[in-house]
Amino acid sequence: MFKIFGRKSEDNEISLLELELQNPVDCICDFTYNFHWQHKGEKLDPKWKIPGNDLTFGEIVDHLKKGGNLKIKGNVGHRLCSSMGTNLVYFGGNGEEISVGDVYVDGDVDTRMGISMTRGNIYVNGHVSEPIGNILEVKSDVKGYKKFRSITDIATHGLIDDIPVGFQTVANNIVINDRTVKDTVGARIDVDTEIIVNGNVDLSTGILMKRGMVRVNGNAGKNTGALLNGGLIIINGNTDDFTGIDMIKGEIIVNGDAGKFMAANKKGGFLLVNKGSPIPPTSMVQLETSDHHLLIEQGMDPGKFHKFK
Repeated sequence: MFKIFGRKSEDNEISLLELELQNPVDCICDFTYNFHWQHKGEKLDPKWKIPGNDLTFGEIVDHLKKGGNLKIKGNVGHRLCSSMGTNLVYFGGNGEEISVGDVYVDGDVDTRMGISMTRGNIYVNGHVSEPIGNILEVKSDVKGYKKFRSITDIATHGLIDDIPVGFQTVANNIVINDRTVKDTVGARIDVDTEIIVNGNVDLSTGILMKRGMVRVNGNAGKNTGALLNGGLIIINGNTDDFTGIDMIKGEIIVNGDAGKFMAANKKGGFLLVNKGSPIPPTSMVQLETSDHHLLIEQGMDPGKFHKFK
């Protein structure tokens, strides 16, 4: 492969870009540019150059979208590869997944690598700090590197030739036992799959899901079910605040305390919880027969639950 170091090349056939970092930089390969729609470019803009390099944050993302690969030499900051593989509506896309190139890191990576990631591979030869994102480790095909793939990618497209590390698959269902704390588990899933996490998770479980089920046998962090657009999320423990925020449709079951500000700005769907403090106009309603059946199917006692709609 032809390599360049933090600069553009006139060679249209180039397949690998290489960056050298003197200090950790946040949001490299972040397809959202640190949620650009919230800060309107004040915190990060695609036109900004990556510190110490001639390439911009936007050029790196565009390169990956074209199927090119990226190698980073040095330690990386937070949110590496956030939403990688998603053709985001905010930037003129359709919200669907897209094929992308791979990212290689010769160094350590800070927290939230791969949040809401849907496609591509990340290779790291250093330490990855938790919480990590919507990713799982598979046996690496590159010596000296750990390899990570999106949970959503594996559920949607299968393992292909990859071998699981710390999880198992049956058909397109996934059981995760790696005990790493993850954010955004099941982000944007739109297939009939069942993902079971044995352990605690952190932020935004099931964000933007359309189909399938995510079950966490442990506690979850804030924003569980944020922007949920279908499917079922089950937390067999407590969640932090803002459970079901901006929820569009689907169901959330919390077999514990769902926290404060529950269902803030909810558009549709419902929540079945042991305990929680909703934001109006969401209010408690009577459980229906179908709710009883759903809870019993999941091995839970309907008598301990309240419905919020």
